[in-house]
Amino acid sequence: MTQRPRAVFAMASRYVAGLFPPPVLDRLRAIADLDPGLVIEDFGEADLADVDVLITGWGCPPITAAVLERAPRLRAAFHAAGGVKAHVTDACWERGLRITSAAEVNALPVAEFSLAAILFAGKDAFRERESYRNHRESGDPAEGGEPGNCGARVGVIGASRTGRRLIELLRPFDLRVAVSDPFLDRDGALALGVELLGLPELLATSDIVTVQAPDLPETRNMLDSSELALLRDGATLVNTARGALVNTAALTRELVAGRIKAVLDVTEPEVLPAESPLWTLPNVFLTPHLAGSRGNELARLGACAVRELELFVAGRPAAYPVRRDELVRLA
Repeated sequence: MTQRPRAVFAMASRYVAGLFPPPVLDRLRAIADLDPGLVIEDFGEADLADVDVLITGWGCPPITAAVLERAPRLRAAFHAAGGVKAHVTDACWERGLRITSAAEVNALPVAEFSLAAILFAGKDAFRERESYRNHRESGDPAEGGEPGNCGARVGVIGASRTGRRLIELLRPFDLRVAVSDPFLDRDGALALGVELLGLPELLATSDIVTVQAPDLPETRNMLDSSELALLRDGATLVNTARGALVNTAALTRELVAGRIKAVLDVTEPEVLPAESPLWTLPNVFLTPHLAGSRGNELARLGACAVRELELFVAGRPAAYPVRRDELVRLA
């Protein structure tokens, strides 16, 4: 662009301070005309006549054809979060808006959390914590039969953005890593340095299985009773993707039986009913969807959106563009 663009925030206002702390906000205001106190949560009566760029985030309302009619100058929407399906409509593509996402950046903390969960699960740290708390007796490495991370098989379901970042993080460890993804071929798996397996074989041969697939109609309940039954006794299931990918009732039955273990950062529903046994089972480690960006990690997402705006102003290609035909793989 040859002139200084007018930008406006479009998201739930409570996220702005975390995504755009002073250093990031200063960068943004250095290249765009932006009122930091103006945050659009509802496009209803918002004045969009002279807006060139939307800086979007969680809670951004849908950018519909009606909205675009009131925003004749709008050329881009830079998303300071992951998925854009909730606010990017067909009308955006028809207008030819430049759409970007910080999904690649947000994949890092999820991959880091998953790595930590895998390494802890390999040592059976979650169960041992409960045992130590109850019995207050030290473990003895000479007892044998103890789990460990040397040579353990980790199965990654989904070569998504997060799945690929996780595979990178797993490389320094003495683990055998396999991946299952219908969109990945053997050459792609070879490039990642992992073994490509079908889902049944991956489930049956892995000590720890981590779910990193996108949430799509065809992946809902992809791990149902028959799939979960393939997990070897004592295996651990890690889910930091979406709860809907695993059938909650089937998983609960396996966990209540004590046959497998689970580290669940996401569930379906997102907050389990009070009566769910998963809250109290010793072989279940529950966290409240905290694997994604939190705290000071949010500023990386805001900085990603600012960088995209800088590239836009400079007339350069986007770093993390979102294309219409790629939306299903944005995970």
